[in-house]
Amino acid sequence: MYATVDNSSNAVEWALAEMLNHPHLLEKATSEIDRVVGKHRLVDESDVPNLNYIKACARESLRLHPVAPFNLPHVAMSDATVAGYTIPKGSHVLLSRVGLGRNPDVWDDPMKFDPGRHLGEDGSGEVDLTETELRFLSFSTGRRGCMGVQLGTVMAVVLLGRMIQGFEWSVPSGMDGVVDLAEEENSLYLGKELEALARPRLDDVGLYMK
Repeated sequence: MYATVDNSSNAVEWALAEMLNHPHLLEKATSEIDRVVGKHRLVDESDVPNLNYIKACARESLRLHPVAPFNLPHVAMSDATVAGYTIPKGSHVLLSRVGLGRNPDVWDDPMKFDPGRHLGEDGSGEVDLTETELRFLSFSTGRRGCMGVQLGTVMAVVLLGRMIQGFEWSVPSGMDGVVDLAEEENSLYLGKELEALARPRLDDVGLYMK
């Protein structure tokens, strides 16, 4: 449950920070929400399957900005060989979330926040926040994967969707139009508290958000 909450909230904060530095991404996400949901109600769980671009933004955030540097340790139950490396029985195995998600051999321009990379060549691919091929780690995977994957996915997509649906976001004038994306020392969290201007887009957003 902790992982579900931390992963989701961290992904949304980083996604919004990255998108503030790329207004065209915010515009594309806003357009999708207006088309799929409209302005007369808030994004809810039933909308998640149809918000492919919002999911791509959350997935890209999980790839580039994992909540922790490693997964929980696992123990090899038998001798194994992986990519030519021998892993003896009893070894503690840790996977680097940062190393996987930012691997230049797997991802083109890995430090660039690019949600479109998850949509397929024609832009219509179905997006899932999990990654079965271990190209990065979101909520873990396999038999020991996080049991809160579905909950975490809904939390991340609905929260990001509602924040984009309910407000027009911009960078405060004193920040020269750029959000500082430096990571916090000794962690992977955003180094400085995210500051942004939010202007309501929905007439009843004050009522909805109480």
